[in-house]
This record gives sequence, structure tokens and C-alpha cells, in this order.
Amino acid sequence: MKTLLTGLGLVESPRWRDGLLWFADWSAGEVITVDLDGNHEVVARVDSLPLCIDWLPDGHLLIVDSPNGRLLRRDQDGTLVTRADLGKPGWNDIVVDGRGNAYVNCAGFNPMAGEEFKPGGVYLANPDGCRQVADDIAFPNGMAVVDDVLIVADSYGHALVAFDIQPNGDLANRRIWADLGSDVPDGICVDRSGAVWYADVPHKRCVRVASGGKVLDTVDVDRGAFACALNGSTLFVVAAEWQGMTEKELVRPGSGQVIAVDLDTA
Repeated sequence: MKTLLTGLGLVESPRWRDGLLWFADWSAGEVITVDLDGNHEVVARVDSLPLCIDWLPDGHLLIVDSPNGRLLRRDQDGTLVTRADLGKPGWNDIVVDGRGNAYVNCAGFNPMAGEEFKPGGVYLANPDGCRQVADDIAFPNGMAVVDDVLIVADSYGHALVAFDIQPNGDLANRRIWADLGSDVPDGICVDRSGAVWYADVPHKRCVRVASGGKVLDTVDVDRGAFACALNGSTLFVVAAEWQGMTEKELVRPGSGQVIAVDLDTA
């Protein structure tokens, strides 16, 4: 286990691309890249919490600007332009499929404001509009696409939920991909075998599960694991010391880390 970066805030949305790990520091409002030697660079600044990223098939980076209800596109010169109007605040994760469909999710309530629980959903956000394609997910969190299946981590439902992606972008055939017992899945990623890694903040670990929920592997860390990403046999974990939804600082300032784990030797 190797720590690539320390001294960060609430870190989320890690993605491996072009030899770099891209991730977001929600506390700083920054999208950052880091290489395996710890060299890092801020590539975009968006004052948004949450702040999540993914790419279109043409290579453009998409950034969720949650409080302003916008899906931003980063052009090659670094300029940020609005790609889709999401219509309201409160957005969380994003994933883009191979056809360029951008799926974003949001909770049905704001736990940081003490609002009463209400389930959330998944939306398809493209330049021609934003429409809901799944509802009644207790607390939608990390998402991933494998083949033509969208997998959503339901943190409050303690499960991974799967949908078949239809040709028009709709979601169908909802099912429980894995029941996770008491675990609380946050960010997720899929490995080459089709198994899913999920990060679990309260249990301070990342867990690899097969369809049906069989646990295949576990990586423990010393603080809340918020999300994970893969590059071959390397698992990247973004982690921080969680203080709770009611705290002004959701994590202890400066406790955020980016960790690389060699799964062949772990």
C-alpha cells in the first residue's frame, strides 16, 4: 500500500485515464491528476459539493456542478462550458456509457440540511434535456457501466442495483446485483472479470464482490474509504476521516489521501 497524496479534503470520484489518476477534492473544489510517483496538477476548479467527473467517448471531460444544476464540459483549452441543464441542485455521481449517455444521480433529500428522508433516482443528462430513468433508490451513490448494464450503489439500501441500458438510454429490468448486508457502498468500479469493488466509509475498507454478493477480496484502510478506481492490478482508494453529515466540515481538514494498492501483493 502506497500513499500518493496527503493533506487533501473530502476526496471522491477517482478515474484512471491516460496514465493518470483523476479525482476530485470536494473541499477545495478542484479536479486533480496524480501519477504513480505522486506528481499532481489541478486541471479544473469548480466550487461544487458534490463534484464528480467522467468522460465522453470523444475524450471531453464532464464535471457535475451540483449546486448550480449544470453538467459542464471541459474543452481542450481548459474552458468549462455547460453541456446540459440539470434543472435543480443536489446532484451526485456521474457515469458515461459507450454511446455517450451521461447518467447522473441525486438523493431525494439533503441530509446535510437535516431534511426528512426521501428516495432518489438516476437521470439521463444530454444536451437535449435531462429526464429521470430510475426512481425509488434509497440513496444513490457510485455508479459504473459494464457492457450494457448500469450498476448503482445504494448506500442506504446496502446493495448494488443493476439496470439494463436500452437503445434510447432508458433503464429496464431493475434487479439487486448484490445484497451487501450491513455494508454501506459509496464509490464503485468494475474489474476485468466483471466483479465490483465498492468503497465503504464507516467500515473503512474497499470490498470486491461478485454478482449475487459473494465477497472475493477486502482491502482495509485507516480512514473512511469514499471511492475506488482500477488500473490493472492496482486499486486506487480515496479516503478521509469522516466526521458526519451534520458537521460543517464533513471530513477532518487535511485528512484526505490518495492510496495505491498492488492487488498482486496485498
